[in-house]
Amino acid sequence: MQRIIKNNQIVDETWHLLPKDVTLEQLSNCDDYIVPLQLWREHAHALKARDGGLGVWLDSDEEAEEIGDQVGNFQVIALNFPAFTDGRNYSNARLLRDRYQFKGELRAIGDILRDQLFYLARCGFDAFAIRADKDPEEALQSLQDFSVTYQAATDEPLPLFRRR
Repeated sequence: MQRIIKNNQIVDETWHLLPKDVTLEQLSNCDDYIVPLQLWREHAHALKARDGGLGVWLDSDEEAEEIGDQVGNFQVIALNFPAFTDGRNYSNARLLRDRYQFKGELRAIGDILRDQLFYLARCGFDAFAIRADKDPEEALQSLQDFSVTYQAATDEPLPLFRRR
């Protein structure tokens, strides 16, 4: 079982992250699923009628605006980082938290490394599925790498000079 970082703790993963080629017929009625955006587009009504938990995941080339007015349907929104160097989902996280007021779990998935966690948290992520070859205990410590931030962000809307 994979372990993830969620709300500054290491916990066992309870959600099933589904691949892009999954079909609606393959899903049970009561499990907690994070479905790909395409499956949500095609079967939103049926997915909402299920008894299990519902989440959606967006790839880095998919826009948060597509689900902006629907964020209330999801307990989890996962944003995929296919490569360490692909930072497009930082912007999607800010949009989901700041513009669309998503209050549920915002999870970073994919090529997630220790060096990113502090910055991901500043953009509104509160859960991280780090790469399987990395130590979650070490990654958790990275959330404490900096004690003061200067710029405004989702986690602190006022810049340092306004907090004085």
